[in-house]
Amino acid sequence: MEILLTTTPPLELACDLLAIACDEDTLAENAHVTSVDHALGGVLRRVIEEERFRAKPTQSLMIHTHGRIPASRVVLVGIGPRSTARSPHLRSFAARAVRAAGVFGGTVALLPCPAGDPAAAVQALAEGAVLGGYRFDKYLTGEKRNPRVVKKTHLLIGDAGNAPAAAKRGQRVAAAVSRARDLVNEPAGVLTPAKLAEVAQELAAKNDLNLAVLGPEECRAQGMGLFLAVAQGSTEEPRFIHLSWKPAAASKCIVLVGKGVTFDSGGLSLKPNDSMLDMKTDMAGAAAVLSVMEVVAQENLSVEVHALAACTENMPSGRAYKLGDVLHSKAGKTVEINNTDAEGRLTLADAITYGRELRPTAIIDFATLTGACMVALGPEIAGVMSNDETLSKEWMAAALTAGEEMWPLPLPDSLVDQLKSDVADMKNTGERWGGALTAGLFLKEFVGPTPWVHVDLAGPSTASKEAGHLAKGGTGFAVATIFEYLRRLGAA
Repeated sequence: MEILLTTTPPLELACDLLAIACDEDTLAENAHVTSVDHALGGVLRRVIEEERFRAKPTQSLMIHTHGRIPASRVVLVGIGPRSTARSPHLRSFAARAVRAAGVFGGTVALLPCPAGDPAAAVQALAEGAVLGGYRFDKYLTGEKRNPRVVKKTHLLIGDAGNAPAAAKRGQRVAAAVSRARDLVNEPAGVLTPAKLAEVAQELAAKNDLNLAVLGPEECRAQGMGLFLAVAQGSTEEPRFIHLSWKPAAASKCIVLVGKGVTFDSGGLSLKPNDSMLDMKTDMAGAAAVLSVMEVVAQENLSVEVHALAACTENMPSGRAYKLGDVLHSKAGKTVEINNTDAEGRLTLADAITYGRELRPTAIIDFATLTGACMVALGPEIAGVMSNDETLSKEWMAAALTAGEEMWPLPLPDSLVDQLKSDVADMKNTGERWGGALTAGLFLKEFVGPTPWVHVDLAGPSTASKEAGHLAKGGTGFAVATIFEYLRRLGAA
């Protein structure tokens, strides 16, 4: 999609759809609505009353102009109360407008309302425009594959000196989010660990990134007993991906770890059919940390960044790891297995240990780790656990700006006893209650003193329906927050 910045008056701009952001508090006196209404002979205000459009966050209203202004159609998009309007609301506005135009395609013009920092607003509008046009239609045929797309979007933003850079940044972030969505949406029979390594190779070649891909023997030499145990039940070979960005002037080093289980059957602790249907998405953490590396390089961030993903399938077979097995981790700790469906924390533990050897400023991991986190926070909010209060606050501030919902959760010492084993240093799961927290506590055992944040994105990694900038299916969750955090860190 082409994003164009323009100061052309909205009533003079030729486009297929003119979209106006409307808040609940100022709808009656919205100058843009009023000017369009006058040009249309009072039709717009009349339709607003007839359709009871009140600019609620879920409301939109479209009318044809019948040639009275250059725009063929006008859509009013509600963003809710003016007092709560921030850049993420503009991202949602832009996405909803572009999606509304997807029925007929062509050109969209976005007329936003003021919402905080102008550069952040422009970035959000560009992100929303690109993400609103996202669709995963690779496997659709015939009429099901809609060829009508929005090819050009005008941002009617007035004067803003840094707007071009902000718009470009928004496009880059949205492209990274879209890449992550594509990876999550791919069938597991296509996106194997080896294929995910090929994606990393493409990213490295395109963006001047460093890449190391470890196969089974290299992982064995690294002592990754937990990761390899999960992998041994599958005929697909595992791959450990290390993608890095190393600018010369970097003074800080961040390790990003993403869970890369490309299909999770549960292993011998086999999931029921319905619980296995969306397990191709169990690599959403890996998709996020690999995809964000492209925009990190494109924006030339002055932070050293390492993206790690231990990629494997978790399958049942005669070779699969078993309940009661005692596994040796890269860190030297032994782990008794009491549930083979708690495999993600095993792969992450070895990846975190590998990451610690890079002597980072901080480690941040991302995983579709527990259903318990969804029980606690619902399907749209990620759980955040940390051993460092300052890092946690910085991360949560970046999430707020990026418009991705996250909530801090505790790591209570009182639950550590649930992981005690009689035959090993620890077990891989605790009791039913507090399952998200004991998963975090398990990972904490491998982090040591390194500042660390754990993001359980089991809920928001996918969406069951379109909403705002989200498409049904993979969401690319965490990409925007990772970039915002790293951008702030590089500017500090």
